[in-house]
Amino acid sequence: MYGTIIAVKDFRLGDTIGSAPWIGFRWFREFFNSMYFWRLIKNTLIINFYQLIFGFPIPIIFALVVNEIRIKKFKRTLQTISYMPYFISVVVVVGILNNFFSVNHGIINTVLESWGYEKIHFFLESKYFRGLYVGSGVWQGFGYGSIIYIAAMSGVDMNLYEAAIIDGASRLQQIRHITLQAIKPTIVILLILNIGALMSEGFAKIILMYNPATYEVADVISTYVYRRGLVDMQYSFSTAVGLFNSVVNFAMLIMANALSKRVSEISLW
Repeated sequence: MYGTIIAVKDFRLGDTIGSAPWIGFRWFREFFNSMYFWRLIKNTLIINFYQLIFGFPIPIIFALVVNEIRIKKFKRTLQTISYMPYFISVVVVVGILNNFFSVNHGIINTVLESWGYEKIHFFLESKYFRGLYVGSGVWQGFGYGSIIYIAAMSGVDMNLYEAAIIDGASRLQQIRHITLQAIKPTIVILLILNIGALMSEGFAKIILMYNPATYEVADVISTYVYRRGLVDMQYSFSTAVGLFNSVVNFAMLIMANALSKRVSEISLW
């Protein structure tokens, strides 16, 4: 945390954190007045919002499906297969995307061409970037993300299901009134944490996927910090941007927690 003070200093190579001159909020003003400021904010929020909308419920749905499977061997096999993509390197995932969506030899374009359609430049058209990015992220993480929900479901008292069956409840009614109610605290806590990260997005995968043709929709705060901090060696400026990002995330976390506490009485503290 001590190193964050270079956000209000003019830190350069050869300086120490203590010897760098103080310049106040210059870097923050420069970022706020930057021509890229609103584009970065918009792209970061949109990408993370899409991931929240599509990526958050899918692990829950998958966990519910797995919980309803009664054949143990098939259940374990399905779980193991769903976990595997999470452990694949980001570089490999982007390579798989290239193999599927490449213009020249991609499977998708080969199929489209065989059906008489024109090839699509998926990686060169900005309208496809967010779909590819979010979709691949959901595919990679839904299995691993379901672990915590499956664990929560395993603690549900089986007597509740037996009583529901005696009362004539269907499978869907059991899921709605027993399973979902049992994992509701887990869902709410994870939702709060996800809302608290709406302004955060890893730069590695985006850097591997984007290009000048897709900067308009792909450039986010983390990639901007990477370019200004590591490539241009403007360490103080990138620290200021990162600090601003962290403060906004923290504020969103506080608000989401307060709202959840008022609505559902479930909160982090």
